[in-house]
Amino acid sequence: PRHKCGNQKSCPQNYFAFKIISGAANVVGPSICFEDLVLMSSVKNNVGRGLNIALVNGTTGQLLKTDAFDMYSG
Repeated sequence: PRHKCGNQKSCPQNYFAFKIISGAANVVGPSICFEDLVLMSSVKNNVGRGLNIALVNGTTGQLLKTDAFDMYSG
């Protein structure tokens, strides 16, 4: 069976499924999947160099904001 975000197991009831994949230099971009919805990826063109963060409401699962923080440039 297929599980949310391509995870190996289903999450227990009342838990959110998520998967975070780190990028590899300029070859593979990072991605964040939450409840089977890709929130950030290079395909969506909303990731950047450094820390990529998706802020999600912990009760409803609603996406509030995404952003990237470039730690290299300061």
